[in-house]
Amino acid sequence: MKNTPFTQKHIALGARMAEFAGYNMPISYSGINDEHAAVRKNAGIFDVSHMGEFIIKGEAALDLIQRVTSNDASKLKTGQAQYSCLPNDTGGIVDDLLVYCLEENKVYMLVVNASNIEKDWNWISKYNKNKAELHNISDKTGLLAVQGPNATKILQPLTDMDILNLKYYTFVKGKFAGIDNVLVSATGYTGAGGVEIYFEDKDDNANKIWTGIFDAGASQGLKPVGLGARDTLRLEMGFCLYGNDIDDTTSPLEAGLGWITKFTKDFTAKEILEQQKKDGVERKLVGFEMIEKGIPRHGYEIKDQLGAPIGIVTSGTQSPSLGKAIGMGYVRTAFAGIGTDIYIKVRDKLLQAVVAKIPFS
Repeated sequence: MKNTPFTQKHIALGARMAEFAGYNMPISYSGINDEHAAVRKNAGIFDVSHMGEFIIKGEAALDLIQRVTSNDASKLKTGQAQYSCLPNDTGGIVDDLLVYCLEENKVYMLVVNASNIEKDWNWISKYNKNKAELHNISDKTGLLAVQGPNATKILQPLTDMDILNLKYYTFVKGKFAGIDNVLVSATGYTGAGGVEIYFEDKDDNANKIWTGIFDAGASQGLKPVGLGARDTLRLEMGFCLYGNDIDDTTSPLEAGLGWITKFTKDFTAKEILEQQKKDGVERKLVGFEMIEKGIPRHGYEIKDQLGAPIGIVTSGTQSPSLGKAIGMGYVRTAFAGIGTDIYIKVRDKLLQAVVAKIPFS
């Protein structure tokens, strides 16, 4: 297993560790419910250094990004970020990602999922006909997410950059906790507000940033948070997890990601997705709440009232904030309307659920 710059700190804090995407990662410290509540009500810090980062630069950089991603990166100004995906040749999803515009029309950073770093690199490289300059900086980049309603208030004393007033999906670059060239972005995977902090993993940078954040936040209740609570937080918001809710067989339109699929430009599988938009999709990703007691899990069958199969659960949990079991899954489009009764097969029982609006409330 690979380590992140913070692995030893997690172990010293008593984190329960496990393998994730080839990395030794913290799953929980004080418990998933406690960590979840800290992020929703105050602030929590996540080590997400396992994520991948690619730099694409040069005159051909934007053309390459436009070719391989579904969203329209030409709209980005310096200091803006965008959620997007990499469609494959059949209209499925190679990965979902963030596109950061470091210098308009010239320099971009793509942030990709840890499990897909090599796959994404090979996919993008395949389309690099005009020889944009590509750099995989994943192993040289540290990444922390500090999330929650009080996150930026806790972090502001560590920098002269105005992070208190950062607009959603924008970023600034400067000195943070005494380290130069740190990128702080108002993005995240929790729906609770906060920032992500990218820095070059060299010298003592990781230790200085981690220590600086905890020195600033310890008295204000900042807690370390593991991947367990990261999953429950993102699921309450209805955010997709690659490998669960989206993959090479699911199209952006089926997954409710039509808003990041822009047909005003040419990109991989554009014609297939345009046809899907015109004809309508046969299945849709929906959120649902359990009516009967039971927790839905990835891979469980979804059925109609008569027990006929209509879909499959992709994610599910007992929501710590809402006190009820929630999930997401693909169902036949006829069953995708809010308020539709569906049934989840849990062991040998069919338990009633209802299609619900995302984010859950």
